Amino acid sequence: MKITAVRAIPMSDPIPEEKRHRTDLGMKVKTDAMLLEVEADNGLVGIGAALGQPAVVQAIVDHDLAPELLGEDPIYTERLWEKMYSGSRATPALATGVSQPVDSRRRGVTLEAISGLDIALWDLKARAWGVPVYQALGAARDSIRAYASGGWAPGEEAEAELGGYAAKGFGAVKMRVVGRDGFSVENARRRIAAARRGIGPDVELMIDAHGCLSVATAIRVAAEVEGHDIAWFEEPVSPDDHAGLARVRDNVNMPVATGEREFTRYDFQSLLDHEAMDIAQPDIARAGGFTEIRRIAAMASARGIRVAPHAWGSAVLFAASIHLAMATPNCHILEVSQAHMPMLNELFQEDFDIRDGIVHAPDRPGLGYTLREDTFERFKYLPGPEFEW
Repeated sequence: MKITAVRAIPMSDPIPEEKRHRTDLGMKVKTDAMLLEVEADNGLVGIGAALGQPAVVQAIVDHDLAPELLGEDPIYTERLWEKMYSGSRATPALATGVSQPVDSRRRGVTLEAISGLDIALWDLKARAWGVPVYQALGAARDSIRAYASGGWAPGEEAEAELGGYAAKGFGAVKMRVVGRDGFSVENARRRIAAARRGIGPDVELMIDAHGCLSVATAIRVAAEVEGHDIAWFEEPVSPDDHAGLARVRDNVNMPVATGEREFTRYDFQSLLDHEAMDIAQPDIARAGGFTEIRRIAAMASARGIRVAPHAWGSAVLFAASIHLAMATPNCHILEVSQAHMPMLNELFQEDFDIRDGIVHAPDRPGLGYTLREDTFERFKYLPGPEFEW
C-alpha cells in the first residue's frame, strides 16, 4: 500500500442552552473535535482523532505532517511515527536509533496531530489485514470493565446524579471535585458524601480535581473524604507540577491518578521518576496514539502502575480508546462519558457495545465503526471557544 491522501477535518457541535453546564473551565457552549483521514491507493481509509484547537491542528497536518506521509507504506507505523516526530532529522534518527525531535514536534498541538494520524494509520493497517485494531496490536482481552464519568451536580443533588450512573449498571463512577456550585473544601466533602450515599458501599467512587487545587488544598480535601473509600484522586494539582503530585501522593490515603494532559513517554518517565502516580491516564489523541502509548504502558507496567486511558471526546477517540484498553495488559478500566455529547453517541452508524458496566470490543476490521453519511454536514466546524466564563 501507498498513502495517497491525508485529510484533517475540524468539527463542532453546539450545546443547547438547557444542556450546558459550568465546570472549573467555564460554561461549556460547544464541543469541538478533529477527525483525521489517511487514504491508501487501494481505496482503504483509516480514521483518527486529535485533541487540540481544530484550526491549528488542521494547519499543522496540511502543511507539516501530511507531506511526511504521502507515498509511504502505512504498514510501517513505527517508522512513520518517528518520521513525524523527528521531522527533517528522521533519517539520522532511524539510522542511529536515537530520536531527534525538532522543537515544534516534542509537545503540544503538533504531538496531538501526530497522535490522531497514528490512530488513522493503525485503523488503515488493521483494515488492510482484516482484523480489529486491538488484535493487530496484540489482544489482551475483548471486554473490559467501565466507569461512568461525569458528576457535576451541586450539593446534595450529587446523590441522585451518581446514583443514576450506578443504576445503569456501572460498578464504578467518577465525579468532579468542583461542581456547578463552585469549590470549597466543605462543599467538596458534602457532594462526595452525597455521591457515596447515592451509589452505596459496593460501587467504586473516583474523584477528579482537573488539576485546579494547590498541594495543601488537595491534601486537605483527601483527608476530609478518605472515609468514603475513594478509588482514586485524579489530577489533584497542576499536571505541570510533578513534584507537587508526588507530595500529594505521599500525604493522602488513596491512589493518585494523572496523565491525561501529558505528551509522550518522556512526560510519563518524569511522573514515574517522581513516584507521582498510582494510575497512568494517557489520552490516545494527545500522548502519541497507539504507537507511543504502547511504550508508556510498558514503562508503567515495569513500575507496577496500572493504566486507565483518558477517553473523553469524539466517537473516534473513544473507539480508539476501546482498542487501546483491549490491547494493554495493565489496563483495568475504561472511562465512559456521561455528558451531553452527540459527537460521541451519534457519529457512527454502529452503537458502542456497553452492557452492565462492561465495554465489549467490536469484531469488525480496523476501529470497527462507520461514520454516518451526514457527519460533516451535521457537525460543521464553528470557530470560537468551547468554554465561556
